[in-house]
Amino acid sequence: MKYLTTGAVFLLLPGISAAAVDPETQNLISIMWLTFCAMIVFFMQSAFALIESGMSRAKNAVNVMMKNYFDVCIAMLMFGISGYGIMFGESIQGWLGAEKFFLSGVEGGREYAFILFNGMFAATAATISSGAMAERTKFHSYAISAIFVSGLIYPLYAHWAWNPSGWLQQLGFVDFAGSTVVHSVGAWVALAGIIVVGPRLGRFDPDTFEPREIRGHSLMMVTLGGFILWFGFFAFNAGSTDGLTDQVGKIALNTAYAGAAGAIGVTLTSYLRRIPLLLTSTINGSLAGLVSIAAGCATMDPPFAALTGLIAGAVFSFGRDLILKMRLDDVVDAIAVHGISGAWGTVAAAMFFTADPFNPQRIMIQVFGIVIALLWTLAASFTLFSIINIIFGLRSTGMHEQRGLDISEHNEIGYPEFQKTTFRSN
Repeated sequence: MKYLTTGAVFLLLPGISAAAVDPETQNLISIMWLTFCAMIVFFMQSAFALIESGMSRAKNAVNVMMKNYFDVCIAMLMFGISGYGIMFGESIQGWLGAEKFFLSGVEGGREYAFILFNGMFAATAATISSGAMAERTKFHSYAISAIFVSGLIYPLYAHWAWNPSGWLQQLGFVDFAGSTVVHSVGAWVALAGIIVVGPRLGRFDPDTFEPREIRGHSLMMVTLGGFILWFGFFAFNAGSTDGLTDQVGKIALNTAYAGAAGAIGVTLTSYLRRIPLLLTSTINGSLAGLVSIAAGCATMDPPFAALTGLIAGAVFSFGRDLILKMRLDDVVDAIAVHGISGAWGTVAAAMFFTADPFNPQRIMIQVFGIVIALLWTLAASFTLFSIINIIFGLRSTGMHEQRGLDISEHNEIGYPEFQKTTFRSN
């Protein structure tokens, strides 16, 4: 991701070059592009809501939707209050931004669009943990966690990796649109959350500790959410150019290839492993491909983008099983999709870097950045969730979990025609 640069921005029309467009028009086009992409990335929140709700049971559908709706509200405001200043304020030795809190000192115009676009990234990082922790987490406790994820945990690592003075940026760490900065950070928050909150009742056999299948209530919602997320990734990645440039076409094509190859990768892996080919796994494999290409979408050629996505599909398949073997209950497989696949994509950005492929030094820098993201985010998030658990309680009671959080948290249900016996009238 570029940082408020004023590089060549031009109309992609025959016969019109960048030199023919005056600076004021270039600036307006840049504002329009950033704002348009920000609106599409915002629309991705609806896809998260569909996927997470669809992969949860019907008795928790409203609760999951509510968390997805509310965390984006929190994230947008918190990014303006503290996140933007921490992320893009004048750097203190590459570690922390020290200005522009509460948007003070913002110059307006193009910077407003830049804040809006990056605020959507903060919302994405915050919402990933929602699905992983679904069906047993108190709403108000989750909302409190979203404040700190979007206002501190995500922006601080993003400062290191994306601020021009950030110490990881100075080392040469490459993550164009956030395979690690956004997706893995969100996934490591989710990992800390499910460790603290524990698995759902009945998820693991009490004697053998083998996982029991708890199926979601609507694969149609999951599928629609998958399509919308894929659509959103075009803006997520191409919008990170920070302006309408000639990179956009290549970035969008790489995004499409990686998403398609991710689905194929998990399909082939399922056949080779002789395990059922699930619709949910196919969609998540595609999303793993999209996550993996975010880091290198601007710096690798399309054949390598497809290869990155193909491998991401396999990485997701094995990653999902690894999480289950660790007796961790991730309702939507967010850690395998966003965390493990995001880490692979960050390494791939160095391996398939067009100008300098398979450079060991570059690869080691990428691995180092991945490890730092894991250590910082997991430690900070585990501390955050532990404090929330002590003060407010993170997990719902057993009775509320059995009845469903729709009633206990919100006193309404998503499917009244089919859930009449579970609804309590006041």
